[in-house]
Amino acid sequence: MLSKIDINKSVPRERWGEFFDQFSNDNRGRRISIEIINSELGDEELIQNAPLMAMIYDRPGKGDNLSIEVGKNEMTYGHTIDSLTDVLTGQNSTGVMIAVQISDAAGTKTLIQLQSV
Repeated sequence: MLSKIDINKSVPRERWGEFFDQFSNDNRGRRISIEIINSELGDEELIQNAPLMAMIYDRPGKGDNLSIEVGKNEMTYGHTIDSLTDVLTGQNSTGVMIAVQISDAAGTKTLIQLQSV
């Protein structure tokens, strides 16, 4: 059973680089799932139960995208989100971050959920 996730804490744009660096360091090797939420095309699960390698944010002017890489010793899967517009985090009932939702300019949301440790 999935516990309810409150995705409601916004990460300020000027902190995105720092946030994704910290997130990568804190959660490297932790299993994640990635799901695309799109009102027109429907939802699509891209990957589940895969170890997080890194989340790399390139600022506008450098590429303006976020690369999510999974794999243990080498990258086995990568997903890129272009032109981020919003980064929200979700906490469980005890306040631990268990999800990140990223919106892009095309209106697609990408939901990254951390498996419980």
